[in-house]
Amino acid sequence: MNNLGLLRFKPYFKTVLWGGSRITSFKGIPQHQEPIGESWEISGLEGFESVVSEGEHTGKTIEQLLELHGNDILGRRIHRIYGNKFPLLIKFIDASKDLSIQVHPDDSLAAERHNCWGKTELWYTLDPEPGAYIYSGLQSSITPSQLKQHIANNTFSDVLAKFTPRRGDLFYLPAGRIHSIGAGNLILEIQQTSDITYRVYDYNRTDLNGEKRELHVDLALDAIDFRVHEDYMRHIDPLINREIVLKECPFFTATLITIDTNFRLQVSRYDSFRIIIATRGDGKIKDNQGNEVKIRQGETILIPAKTRWVDITPNSDDLEIITAYIQ
Repeated sequence: MNNLGLLRFKPYFKTVLWGGSRITSFKGIPQHQEPIGESWEISGLEGFESVVSEGEHTGKTIEQLLELHGNDILGRRIHRIYGNKFPLLIKFIDASKDLSIQVHPDDSLAAERHNCWGKTELWYTLDPEPGAYIYSGLQSSITPSQLKQHIANNTFSDVLAKFTPRRGDLFYLPAGRIHSIGAGNLILEIQQTSDITYRVYDYNRTDLNGEKRELHVDLALDAIDFRVHEDYMRHIDPLINREIVLKECPFFTATLITIDTNFRLQVSRYDSFRIIIATRGDGKIKDNQGNEVKIRQGETILIPAKTRWVDITPNSDDLEIITAYIQ
């Protein structure tokens, strides 16, 4: 095989009305004039496929890479399941205003209605401002008819579980869990490659033309999990130079590593790619074939499944990374 090296992609900055300026500050890059709500770090979503930004494969989309080297990048097992579509979407989210309350369908419902995958996701909070909040799940069980009544009465948020996040809080959002990001949150999101969202409630807000945004309540009713769960949020305390599993689910496994010395991360044992996202500090990554890249806060690197291991070396004593792969 060709030496694929360590792959870096050009982020796609999504301009939205609720976005802000914190993503560019977090990444340490020049500010944009428009409010940026999301930075898509790695994406295989049709029409938004990530493009390699440096090295031998510069200019190739991730889909083109997978057509040429699918087994070597994804791993044979994962390539067999997902083909040439990259199965995860990695993004940073900056909410300067409250997002709508929404829910995502699971694989079965999304395939039936939209011919695509469902959307299970994970949030890792990076730098919540004072007063920021997150809705995740229900604080009490309700029926579909009660949900409609709460929407009509503008009391829907009263039945949601509300959290005041700290840095390092983890929110697992399986498809079907109602959720929303409040203003003042900066978040890393790991999710299935899907962009199907059902907007359930939007606080009766209007757009620039004075029109209310479309709701998808009837579609959402078949997607919502109306039960109460206990795993809505947990806080993660890092262990230095130890890999902590944040969440393992059928769609991805996410881990946290805080590094103050050289750390060897095994890759090939899982027959899966590894994504490395720097959430604090800076350092360098070197693989078993001698390829080396620098990484700093706000940057993301894709390590092909064919790679045996990488050494991650911090430039300071506070390099924090999140990794994602598929078991």
